[in-house]
Amino acid sequence: MSSILSGKNILLGITAGIAAYKTAGLVRLFIKAGANVKVVMTPASKDFITPLTLSTLSKNSVYSSFTNEDDDNAMWNNHVELGLWADVFVIAPATANTLSKMANGTSDNLLMATYLSAKCPVYFAPAMDLDMYKHQSTKNSFEKLNTFGNIMIPATSGELASGLVGEGRMAEPEDIVTFIENDILGKLPLRHKKVLITAGPTYESIDPVRFVGNHSSGKMGFEIAKAAANLGAEVILVSGPSHQTVAHSLINVIRVTSAQQMYEACHNYFKNVDIAVLSAAVADYRPKNIAEQKIKKKESTFTIELEKTKDILKSLGAIKKQQFLVGFALETNNELEHAKGKLVSKNLDLIVLNSLNDIGAGFGGSTNKVTFITASHEIIAHELKSKTEVAQDLMQQILKQTHA
Repeated sequence: MSSILSGKNILLGITAGIAAYKTAGLVRLFIKAGANVKVVMTPASKDFITPLTLSTLSKNSVYSSFTNEDDDNAMWNNHVELGLWADVFVIAPATANTLSKMANGTSDNLLMATYLSAKCPVYFAPAMDLDMYKHQSTKNSFEKLNTFGNIMIPATSGELASGLVGEGRMAEPEDIVTFIENDILGKLPLRHKKVLITAGPTYESIDPVRFVGNHSSGKMGFEIAKAAANLGAEVILVSGPSHQTVAHSLINVIRVTSAQQMYEACHNYFKNVDIAVLSAAVADYRPKNIAEQKIKKKESTFTIELEKTKDILKSLGAIKKQQFLVGFALETNNELEHAKGKLVSKNLDLIVLNSLNDIGAGFGGSTNKVTFITASHEIIAHELKSKTEVAQDLMQQILKQTHA
């Protein structure tokens, strides 16, 4: 299952403490979580673990000085770029010396210059001997860094390098990763919210081998599910037949085939959700009679009698209470007029309009061009974007309207 750290850029700062040997395992765990990892070291920390080990594990160059001292033509290692690259900066181990420098803005090495340039959340995992950990100057550093918004990963008790037993032992790599994951999740705006999302087409059987369907790939709905989960939501993703897959600990995929199955699944979960986004391309009609055996090719023409399927979106709009309900409208003419009509008739809070007249929008592709229309008929048009970006825009619009 995917971690909340998946896809994030993690900068790991390593300082000169014996616990530096544990950072090889920490890098591996970040990589396993799906993160991109770069390492910046203090010069003295190289006595405890080699840059070669860390560069091999991270698959990135390791930085420890402003220039490569062995190469007169080497480019300057830009601490500003490193700081801006990071989504998360983790300093582990953080020695008493480095903590004091962080607290007082002492920029005497690449790691400290990068720390002072970072705009992302900074986590630090103290590691030092018991007496150093309890010293008032160290406590002052902790308090000052807390006022800066830096986040301390508490040290644990155990046997220390001096032989003493007590506080000051760096948290284990697994605990550091869990701490950061939980901290990020706890601050996400959709934490403890449940979101229902539909995706893909529905297939309506004609006989055991044929069906009525459409060209929806499901990609848009899957991207919306990922965007919601990345904001901390618990997602129920009801998908029609689709080749799309997702592995995320907060996404539960329910696979269905027909409009009726999707209707039943949506009504099963809707009462317990906070937000519902119905992006699936549900068949409006289905064969009235399904042949039990494969229909043989006999006549030059063939007629199938169709009947309406249940309107899932309208049925949910009729029973909604606290839920924020979002629908999609794929139109080919009089787009705004038709979308506004659906917004009202189906009792929606927001509708997402795609027009098949826009190049790059619609089924199958990796891009989409949408317009949001709110219940107060505010119109927010977006440029052509990747479906990943469209999903993120949609979630931000929902957050804006729900004040989550």
